Amino acid sequence: MTTPDRTTEKLLDLAYEAMDAQTQKVASYIAKHKHIARNTASDLDDDTAFGARAADAVASFGGSWTFILLFMAVLVVWVVLNVVLLARWNAVFDPYPFILLNLFLSMLAAVQAPIILMSQNRQATKDRLHAEHDYEVNLKAELEIMLLHEKIDALRQGQWAELLEIQKEQLQLLAHLKDKATG
Repeated sequence: MTTPDRTTEKLLDLAYEAMDAQTQKVASYIAKHKHIARNTASDLDDDTAFGARAADAVASFGGSWTFILLFMAVLVVWVVLNVVLLARWNAVFDPYPFILLNLFLSMLAAVQAPIILMSQNRQATKDRLHAEHDYEVNLKAELEIMLLHEKIDALRQGQWAELLEIQKEQLQLLAHLKDKATG
């Protein structure tokens, strides 16, 4: 089997043209005896723009305990500083409902949310690429196993034919020995 058409028709009972692009790709890899495995992690990382890498970095830091603890520390310092300033000198830069703090928090959320979504979209693309590659590798492995089964079955059939020939020869020799012994 040297062509992808014959490979797919024999193993999958489908015409090459009737198959999806992934299956055609796998069939051509089998026909050419080429490896299909590759490092998909580097496929998407090689051509990423600065914005995508920045979004990944922001999402990575924004979803870490370091960020949460730093953020909580800033909030506590902000509130304590305003309460202390109010109690001592009756002069605060952000009085009690902390409207300026709420504004900063809202701006942070407004900027951070789309950046995290961009990073999640990029991760979803990576995951889809990994899943497609896994499918291709699994399909190739399955088809290769089917080819091995065919080869083993062919060998076994050939061995049965040889065994039958050997058995016929033995029966002929036994018959010849019997004839010699009785005649």
